[in-house]
Order: sequence, then structure tokens, then C-alpha cells
Amino acid sequence: MGKPFAYTLMADKQDAIDRLDIRFRWGGYGIRVIRCHLTSFPPGKIIRFHKHSEYEFHFIPRGKGIIRFEETSYNVQEGQFYLTGPGVLHQQEADDSEAMDELCLHVDITPLPAAAPSGDWGESWELQEAEACIQAINALPRRPVADQYNAMAWFLTAYRAWLNGHSGAYSTIKQAVIQILLRASRMSALPALSIEPPTRNINEHRFQMATQFIHDNYASPLSLQEVAERIRISGRQLQRIFQEQSSGSFSAYLENYRLSQICNAILEGQGSIEQIALEHGFASGSYLYHVFKKRFGMTPKQFKASHAAGASGETPLQQAKEIDSHD
Repeated sequence: MGKPFAYTLMADKQDAIDRLDIRFRWGGYGIRVIRCHLTSFPPGKIIRFHKHSEYEFHFIPRGKGIIRFEETSYNVQEGQFYLTGPGVLHQQEADDSEAMDELCLHVDITPLPAAAPSGDWGESWELQEAEACIQAINALPRRPVADQYNAMAWFLTAYRAWLNGHSGAYSTIKQAVIQILLRASRMSALPALSIEPPTRNINEHRFQMATQFIHDNYASPLSLQEVAERIRISGRQLQRIFQEQSSGSFSAYLENYRLSQICNAILEGQGSIEQIALEHGFASGSYLYHVFKKRFGMTPKQFKASHAAGASGETPLQQAKEIDSHD
């Protein structure tokens, strides 16, 4: 008794994914899925010479047969893959005595207008990967090759995502299609491209993590050591990072941020000075009064009055918010 056929599941509703009209953007390309299914050819079945204007990826999970490219013929068997299209004239034949199963991914791959300049979300890296993948696909040999990177398994991943119908099925199918393209492209005649991923300034990254933690927790007692432990560095390292990234100390940043939030709270009339102090990380209203007067040269009450009167020049609120320019 032979081993179970892993793709039997896909035989139930062969056109399930074909009906979904999957379309998405990947890097600089639009990908439209025309077919993504399992089909079976009975012994001796011949699909006469034809061609497609799109890309058609063929994987053989079971059986054997022949693929003909115009005047050249190749035997194909389980575990192999070949690409037809765009514009490749070909004929498929199942073996005379043995059926042949085929997993087909038929996709339209369209170059899209240039994307927006890369930003903080990794777009540049994706653009490079997609471009390298499509170039490699265009250089694939016109003959069967071994599916050595196991692209076939992703057909089953896509089908199960549809079958289970869980939240995220579309995203899973999209990623399965991308994986089939990527793994097929690795069989290209082009030399492998080394794409350098974007690297981050580690101190800038740690500064962003630390300041975000401060923004989220400034109303609670915070120490340099506590924040340093959250981002897994020493307090001395974190102090150096604040000096480098904000030209000031950790405590100055924390106080400035608290004061900027307090200025907003005062102007919005969120409560008494005692309430505002306690809700924004100060031990008491009197201590806030002392810090505010020392920092801005006026009391919280005078600040509110001067703002209401439209006083010219840099206000305490503007002074306190200067810290935001370092975020």
C-alpha cells in the first residue's frame, strides 16, 4: 500500500481558490491569481499546444508524463516543477499507463507605477525582494527542475486557509502565493542576489523604546534603572543614549515630558493643581508648584492667565514641548 496522497484534500473543490479573485500588491508588482488548484490528468491525456500571456507554474505531486516546448520534450515526474508563460508554447501529456496530478498556480504579474519613497515600514526591502524574485522567475530554465525548496507545500497551506475559513484566510493565501513565487525563483539560472536588509541605529532604536515607555508610564514613579531594565541595557548605557539623542539627561527628559502634559491639563481645566500633580507623576501640588515656578518663572495659575491673555513670546507650554522635537 502506497503512502497517503497529501493533496487529496484539494480534490474536493478544485476551483475553490480560483473563485476568490485574489489580487494584491507585492513590492512594485500587482499579483492577480487566476488559478491555484490541483488537477488530475488520466493516463494518456494530452493538453494540446497552447500558451498564456500570464505566468503558469506547474508542480507534479504525483504521477508522471511529458512536457513539450515546441521542438523539445522532457519527461516529468513526482517532485518536479516547470514554468510556462508568458508566451511559452507548450503541450502536456500524462503517461500512457499512469495518471498525473498537477498543482497549478496561474498568475498575472503586472508592473505597477513607482511606489512612494520607502519609509519606516520596510517598503524598500520588499521592493527589492519582489524585483529580484520576478527577475529570477523570468530567467527560469524552460525545462522541469526539482522542487527542492518545497514550494508545493504552500498550495496546501492556501487551500486549508480557505477551507478553515478563519480570520486571516486572505492574508494566509496571499503569503502562500508569495512563497510559491519566491521558492520557485530560487531555481533560477540567475546567481542568487544578496539583498541587504535595512539596519537600524541601535541607540536611536533604544532611545525610541525608552521614550515611548516614558510616554506610556510618565504618570507613575519612574527611575532610570527601571526604564533601562525594560529595554535590557544598563542604566549607565541609557543615560549615555539620552545625552547622545536628546542632549540632556534621562531625568530632564522625564520632567520635560511631564510638564508638557501638565501644561495641557492646566489649559484644559482638568482639575485642581493638586489633582493634576498627582495624575501626572508629581508627589504633591506644592512640589509641582515649586518645579513649575523654578522652570518657567511663573506659577501654574499665572501660566493659565497669561495664555488666556494671549501673551507673546515663547510660552511655558512651548518650552515644555521642545522635548518632542527629539522623539
